[in-house]
Amino acid sequence: MGSGKSTVGAAVAAAAGAVHHDLDAMIEDRAGASVGDLFRTRGEAGFRGLEAAALPAALEPGSVVSTGGGTPLLDRSWALLRERAFTVWLDAPFGVLLERARREGARPLLEGRAEAELAGLLAARRARYAEAEARVDAAGPAAEVAGEVLRLWRE
Repeated sequence: MGSGKSTVGAAVAAAAGAVHHDLDAMIEDRAGASVGDLFRTRGEAGFRGLEAAALPAALEPGSVVSTGGGTPLLDRSWALLRERAFTVWLDAPFGVLLERARREGARPLLEGRAEAELAGLLAARRARYAEAEARVDAAGPAAEVAGEVLRLWRE
């Protein structure tokens, strides 16, 4: 959260002339509820199930998909991403991620969690993120990050 996945994904898609799919938006449309409401009513495991069900439709050839930060944690979702997509880890220092997440508004996994607990959440995810085909420093402006992602995607 806070890495710029949605903003960068939309910018990459626009620059490439591709379709952009924001997985969270797709889930909200399908479920008729916000991501926050889905986390509250179904829990994280229930939300991840909805995410896994929506992922195949998002991964149409040539599209750019912005996933949630927990999407790669479900092995079957990660396998599908690796099979059908060029995977990129948008990495930024914890302080940058936390500041952006707070600034951008309510995040289901931020609710009621201490900063140290969030650092632990990110630490637990890093090993999976490191399996992505590319890592891009996402601390800078979204346009620069998108440019780097596009460059790597086209290589």
